[in-house]
Amino acid sequence: MKLFLRDQVPLLLFYLLQMLLVPVLYYLTGESRTLPIILYGMTLSTAVLLVYLVYRYIRHYKLYSLLSTPLATVGPAAPLDDAPLPEAVSELLRQSRRNYEEQLQAYAGRMNGHIVFINRWVHQMKTPLSVIQLTLQELEEEKAGSIQEEVDRLRKGLEMVIYTSRLEQFEVDFQVQSLPLRSIVSETVAENRRLFIRRGIKADIRVDEHLTIYSDAKWLKFMLTQILVNAVNYTPGTGKTVTAHAYVQEADIVLQISDEGIGISPADLKRVFNPYFTGERGRQYRESTGMGLYLAHEICGRLGHSISLDSRPGEGTTVTLTFSGAARLNGNA
Repeated sequence: MKLFLRDQVPLLLFYLLQMLLVPVLYYLTGESRTLPIILYGMTLSTAVLLVYLVYRYIRHYKLYSLLSTPLATVGPAAPLDDAPLPEAVSELLRQSRRNYEEQLQAYAGRMNGHIVFINRWVHQMKTPLSVIQLTLQELEEEKAGSIQEEVDRLRKGLEMVIYTSRLEQFEVDFQVQSLPLRSIVSETVAENRRLFIRRGIKADIRVDEHLTIYSDAKWLKFMLTQILVNAVNYTPGTGKTVTAHAYVQEADIVLQISDEGIGISPADLKRVFNPYFTGERGRQYRESTGMGLYLAHEICGRLGHSISLDSRPGEGTTVTLTFSGAARLNGNA
């Protein structure tokens, strides 16, 4: 109704101007005895105007209702009234929606093609890495160590690329099941043991064997890898420890991964989950890509978990993962 009234404001203003001009015209001609006729004419004109406004509002009711509806709640364009204006607007909406769907399908096709290309490229790159891995066995341990470090970095980079490309099709590439949390953490640490050994960092796993969570094993391991690699890379020196500690909090299970590294400045804490953000500390390390925590945050959101981060410069960083609706192997839910 408000939109309709605003639309009729010019008409009402012209009508009021007309109603003022008529008595002024009679007054200038000296016809003072025609006042009842003037009032009768003005009343009749007003009644005709009201009938016209009611008729127009009824004919265009669906159109004004559609235009007053928030865009986010508008569904497929339904037929409006058969009046010329609503019919033209309805046709315009149908054409716009058709064009939008065609562009969306074209974009989805290009995106799928890009994902297929990335996946094939990553798998092709794994072959030379495997050859290099076999060649390293024939080299001296000192020379092989530095090359192995670069090979591991390449492998993790390729893994990040393929998981990033699959993130857009996450719903077709995950399977939620009951998982023993300690086994998942231990396997992830074991897969990155060479990194821990090279950096002289110890892993302390304080996770009860009876704790289980509902998640996807593949995505969860990738997410934990990003957190553990960050913890090791940002921990200078040797003899320090990365600790994984889990506990039950009401109906949830909480996993905290803490390091004794350089920490994160308070100014950067609110942006650590942004893509490509490395921050003040990250610029000091060439390994930093700014994607690890971003991917962990995105994966958590899609799996129904939550992630938070607490850090103090010079003291270390703690990443907290909360698994809602977790279970325990002893039968409690």
